[in-house]
Amino acid sequence: MHTKGPGRAHVLVVDDDPTVAEVVAGYLDRAGYTAERAADGPTALARAAARRPDLVVLDLMLPGMDGLEVCRTLRGTGPVPVIMLTARGDEDDRILGLETGADDYVTKPFSPRELVLRVESVLRRSRRAGGGAEGHGPLLRAAGLTLDPAARRATKDGHELALTLREFDLLAHLIRHQGQAHTREDLMREVWGWDFGDLSTVTVHVRRLRGKIEDDPAAPRLIQTVWGVGYRFEPQPPLPPEARTELPPEEPAP
Repeated sequence: MHTKGPGRAHVLVVDDDPTVAEVVAGYLDRAGYTAERAADGPTALARAAARRPDLVVLDLMLPGMDGLEVCRTLRGTGPVPVIMLTARGDEDDRILGLETGADDYVTKPFSPRELVLRVESVLRRSRRAGGGAEGHGPLLRAAGLTLDPAARRATKDGHELALTLREFDLLAHLIRHQGQAHTREDLMREVWGWDFGDLSTVTVHVRRLRGKIEDDPAAPRLIQTVWGVGYRFEPQPPLPPEARTELPPEEPAP
């Protein structure tokens, strides 16, 4: 039984392994959260309907209704931050979870303390997005992209983009610092707020973001890879050789 108190964020932990669920809920409780547990998808959805959680820690491999379906259903009823747990290191699972709407993922086995820190990070950014001072600011525009930090709305050439919480923050950071090369460590610290963790998190988010903003994600021109460093946002990348035209020599001054 977890103590409830005013102002405590409500976290729903969904995992069919009772040991994992108990350990995670215990760490969250000691960190000052109200932790509620569910062992399967239907139970999780019923509890979320009865009391909307502030965040969901969701296992991908659930019996019957898997975590992806639970995440889709949750997101269909309104925005809620989701951290996906997966026992597999396959990057396809991570990408699928992010595409479904998860804001982050943690690969099992994981440190419960690290998970708590990730919960804190996601909730902090979620609160900013909901109206905190850092969630506001002028519109960001570059290369046909427009980001409204106050509304958390992003468009490309007038068409709205379906960005997750992290994708929005990552794109906003890159646009604010366009032309600058960022290491994955820099991005994890500045966008995720962590000084530790799996750097492939950044790689997966960059790949997902490219898939949503690039004309050809296989040959990205906006979010460029800087070999040996990381990534750089270039709003006006150089034209490919075949698209360049030679300018005539200037006339000599009379």
